[in-house]
Amino acid sequence: MTLTEEILSHLPGDVLGGLRRTDNLWQAIKKNTAPVPVVVKESHLLLETVDWDIVICGGTLGILIGAALQRRGWRVALIERGILRGRDQEWNISRQELEVFLEMDLLTEAELQQACVTEYNPARVAFPGSPDIWVRDILNIGVSPVFLLDTLKSKFIIAGGKLFENTCLDGVVVYPNGVRVEANGNVFNTRLLIDAMGHFSPIAQQARQGQKPEGVCLVVGTCAQGFPKNETGDLFVSFTPIQNQCQYFWEAFPARDGRTTYLFTYMDAHPRRPSLEFIFEEYFRLLPLYQNVELSQLQFQRALFGFFPSYRQSPLRLPWNRILPVGDSSGSQSPVSFGGFGAIVRHLKRLTEGIEEALQSDALSQNALALLQPYQPNIAVTWMFQRAMSVGIEQKVDPNQINQLLSAVFQAMAELGDDVLRPFLQDVIQFSGLWRTLSSTSLIQPGLVIPVIPQVGIPTLVDWLIHYINLGAYTALYPFGQRMMPLVKKLPPVQQYYCRRLFDAWKYGSGL
Repeated sequence: MTLTEEILSHLPGDVLGGLRRTDNLWQAIKKNTAPVPVVVKESHLLLETVDWDIVICGGTLGILIGAALQRRGWRVALIERGILRGRDQEWNISRQELEVFLEMDLLTEAELQQACVTEYNPARVAFPGSPDIWVRDILNIGVSPVFLLDTLKSKFIIAGGKLFENTCLDGVVVYPNGVRVEANGNVFNTRLLIDAMGHFSPIAQQARQGQKPEGVCLVVGTCAQGFPKNETGDLFVSFTPIQNQCQYFWEAFPARDGRTTYLFTYMDAHPRRPSLEFIFEEYFRLLPLYQNVELSQLQFQRALFGFFPSYRQSPLRLPWNRILPVGDSSGSQSPVSFGGFGAIVRHLKRLTEGIEEALQSDALSQNALALLQPYQPNIAVTWMFQRAMSVGIEQKVDPNQINQLLSAVFQAMAELGDDVLRPFLQDVIQFSGLWRTLSSTSLIQPGLVIPVIPQVGIPTLVDWLIHYINLGAYTALYPFGQRMMPLVKKLPPVQQYYCRRLFDAWKYGSGL
């Protein structure tokens, strides 16, 4: 029996079975044998009645947008395939990012305080052979998903929203004047359908037509008690060279009932890539070295695992009117992040206001809705970072190359100051910080930068250069957009919608 089998078999529920089912999905993606669902069809007829303004499929994160829109007076139905309940493991985020719940009147100050169940400082960034870097107030708040989702669920229902749990999506028909959503025998006729079903949404899978992800992040971890030290966190730590054509990275957070530790690694979807169960075995092999603790000292509470695909053609452009993907369904998250909670919270206000304006101006065509998930050069530039932190299945590189490069980059950012380091650690890339970091690293240690070129490849480098130039352009255009806003308010609603979406693209696409 392997360590993974031994430890996971003692946890409540069928954890090992869940891991292997996830591995089967990962195997199907590597072999490109996953079936392409057909859930969306189109009709040129008209719906006789339209009963809803918005139907949201996927409640775990869809409830955030659903509650916000329902409280603004829209008729919202939320469909969830299971029971809408948060997981036990906290979501880590910064307190500043949580302010949006107060700003949008989704939580009171007392409720937000109750949702924040853990808080720690500082957090560490560390690589072999260089001093540790310590930062404060980044991913240092642990939010209880159980409390947060239960509170938003109650407010959604009190405001008049309708929740349909244990309801699976069966099919969607797009009409010129609305969308017919069929789920477990229920029929919902709505003006707009929001897809919040995540990476493996059948709507997103149908739109991608079996496209293989260019990047994947494999993540495994546990929450356990028995760690001798649990006052600080780790944001980005590596202590081993490249192994199994993978560079292993770690992060750790104090949790309400122990300490959560993750091992994650970036790769492509080549058929020979390792399974999640193999990565879990590596996790248990290396965890004692990482946290300076014996496995026998730990009492494991739960296991966490998953894989996060990312696509170069993102955000996803749907070929249908009146359907909007949000969160991981849209593929709009950075390829170096885990997506999910933090990604949707950052865009919650922008999406809520944009969806409301789209409904008010009836801007519900595929082109109009695509502006709500715009091209963002500050996200697109991170593709080269993902490639620089991964190794091709046949590539031969110095085993310490990735660690040495990242060590130099993070030391340069730390020396340049918090205004450069903090945005990067919060998955926000800004032109000035990126320019200063690359200039500093290239000038001080060119010998570390040059080997990266054959590792990532010339096409990736050229593609990155285009996004980098666009990042500079968006940064220059954003102040212009701010100055133009008073004039935009005088335009008709449809023109206002298009102008505001353009300005939002400049604001978010520049990381500002």
